[in-house]
Amino acid sequence: MESKPSAAKQVWLAILAISAWFALIAQFYIIVHSAAAELPELITRYFTFFTILTNILVSIYCTVMLLSPGSRLGRFFSRLTTVTAITFYIVIVGATYNIILRSLWNPQGLQRLVDELLHSVVPLLFLLYWLIFIPKAGLQWKNIFPWMAYPLIYIIVILIRGSFSGWYPYPFLDVTALGLSKVLLHSVLFTAVFFILALLFVGVAKKIGR
Repeated sequence: MESKPSAAKQVWLAILAISAWFALIAQFYIIVHSAAAELPELITRYFTFFTILTNILVSIYCTVMLLSPGSRLGRFFSRLTTVTAITFYIVIVGATYNIILRSLWNPQGLQRLVDELLHSVVPLLFLLYWLIFIPKAGLQWKNIFPWMAYPLIYIIVILIRGSFSGWYPYPFLDVTALGLSKVLLHSVLFTAVFFILALLFVGVAKKIGR
């Protein structure tokens, strides 16, 4: 369980919640006004980005822990395994964008601000939140396996949807451009990297916990 909330922790959560919700709402506005497809398709596309889904998870976590930490949902989020899993997911977002995707386009104006918030600011702030405010004693190696379900299910759903729609949210998952065999190879490689990153999280937690 998390320690008793401090003023610094509350302020940190508030900054995270405001930053993430603002970026999510702004990104939704940008997408639905892009005229790239019909409105229902644009709304669906918005919710197919791992970045969006994970930032929504972060936003809900921060909001609940600020406003209702004693609720059933608050107690669930207070579990060390839960908050560490969320940290793991948002770090995946930041690492994937900044290592692989950043060089592929050059957003301007509001889109650039939103991109930096979703892919750099929120991931970094949440990682620091986990490092500074979350007690880490008790995390086990076996906790890694349930964490892998979310990214694996995400990849499967995106590939299935893409086979019908012909649209993929990320270039490394684009079966139309790369072919199924290459995308499956990418998926296996990403899964392996995610697993190593999860091992790193547990290793760091164990070291700090001691």
